Amino acid sequence: MSQQKVLVVDDDREIVSAISKLLKLEGIDTVCAYNGAEAVERLTDEEIHLIILDIMMPEMDGISATIKIRDERNIPIIMLSAKTEESDKILGLSVGADDYITKPFSPPELIARVKSQLRRYMSLGDYSSRMLGSDICIGGLTLKTSERSVLVEGEPVKLTAKEYSILELLMSNAGRVFSAEQIYEKVWHETAYAVENTVMVHIRRIREKIEINPREPKYLKVVWGVGYKIEKI
Repeated sequence: MSQQKVLVVDDDREIVSAISKLLKLEGIDTVCAYNGAEAVERLTDEEIHLIILDIMMPEMDGISATIKIRDERNIPIIMLSAKTEESDKILGLSVGADDYITKPFSPPELIARVKSQLRRYMSLGDYSSRMLGSDICIGGLTLKTSERSVLVEGEPVKLTAKEYSILELLMSNAGRVFSAEQIYEKVWHETAYAVENTVMVHIRRIREKIEINPREPKYLKVVWGVGYKIEKI
């Protein structure tokens, strides 16, 4: 496994310095940026494995930066924000963030979440990705576990790390219904509490990427009052 490297992005230089010191104490390398545009630029120069990204920044905010990054990369993104409203969290997750932490943050919690995201991203240790790189094919949907990539009718689609893990879980268990709480606990590896909106946002984004008509999905179905499943085809 290569040396883990995290891009820390915040217009508050003291916060960037503090997070960098925390990560370095854990043996994790850091790269610093102070606005969204600079963060995007850093990704072309460095091999980055995770991004900690503030939302409110000059030149390019964290939401805009995440949208731009997701056009090209599947690196885990942890959003960091002083905004605590649920709508702000949902917005962050809906544009492609994998996690969301509010300021002021607990250093141990931040480190734990960073390590969790890095572990899943770098070791590919989730669910059927341990199946010796075998592909999972359902109709025109193909999940290539060795590459952690997805094809729809032979065309690649870009999923975030969380979106991929959810789809991998459901495709590996085609026909089985998972509740929002089960999906959250298996993908986020945290105790589920009031997670319906968070999971629903990710499900909606997956549908937009894999379904020809997201309003009438062929693959990713809702079982009302129970949960979600990938239809056997």
